[in-house]
Amino acid sequence: MPHYFDEQTSTASNEVSFDVALPDVGFSIRSDRGVFSHGHLDNGTSLLLKEGPALPPGGMFLDLGCGAGPIAIAMALRAPEATVWAVDVNDRARALTAANAVRNGAGNVRVATPHEVPSDLQFDEIWSNPPIRIGKAALHELLTTWIARLAATGRMVLVVQKHLGADSLQAWLNEQGVQANRIASRSGFRLIRVTPNDVVPSSSL
Repeated sequence: MPHYFDEQTSTASNEVSFDVALPDVGFSIRSDRGVFSHGHLDNGTSLLLKEGPALPPGGMFLDLGCGAGPIAIAMALRAPEATVWAVDVNDRARALTAANAVRNGAGNVRVATPHEVPSDLQFDEIWSNPPIRIGKAALHELLTTWIARLAATGRMVLVVQKHLGADSLQAWLNEQGVQANRIASRSGFRLIRVTPNDVVPSSSL
């Protein structure tokens, strides 16, 4: 059975557009089968985009597991001076994100596979609705790989369903030598902020 985290998408195409209306920005997303959250903005991503921390005006940002691109495009529109890398293993997801960025005037979005991101690049912001269903071991490897790419004062923000292990994931993250703090909880989802241990997170969202 095909999954949205497969590299190659064999599912028949059925593109559908939907609008994303946030308090500060709005845009349209073209979605497709075989890519996460076909035809609508999922509840977890909605929580992240509405209640995630305010972004700095510029810097190097990452949307990890970009799907059709709603997180990357929101970040790009909110911080036009930033460079936003949109990373996904799924070929159809990357094509959709690239097209959606052009459609919405988000010229500061760069779409890539994980291996195409320069190895010396460090990120000020990493936002993700991570692919929990890839399994615990693979998820842990994914997160530790990209946490290591945070700048010294960088921050990762994750949205995870409570019933899919958000609280245990937060506990595991704290065991890895970083600070993982819950900053919001709504409709069965947790918003988790991850920072290096020597960084004092701002109390402001």
